[in-house]
Amino acid sequence: MKISMEDLCKVIAEKLNVELARITPDTDIISDLKADSLDIMDMLMSLEEKSGITISNEDAQRIRKVSEIFEVINRAK
Repeated sequence: MKISMEDLCKVIAEKLNVELARITPDTDIISDLKADSLDIMDMLMSLEEKSGITISNEDAQRIRKVSEIFEVINRAK
C-alpha cells in the first residue's frame, strides 16, 4: 500500500515528537530533527506496519531525508 507524503510526515512528527510544520521532503531526520538510530528504527517499523511493506536493512541504513523514506516506501512491494 502506498503512503502519501502527508501521511508520512504525520507519522514522523508523531514518532519523533516534533511539530508537523518542521517536516518537509528535504528535512534531514538526523540533523534537523535530532533523531537517533532507535528513533529511526521505531519510525520505520511504524511505517512498515502502516503501509504493509518491509524496508530492507540496507535501505534503512542509508535513509537521511524524508524524501528518501517516501521513495523507499513507495517503491517497495
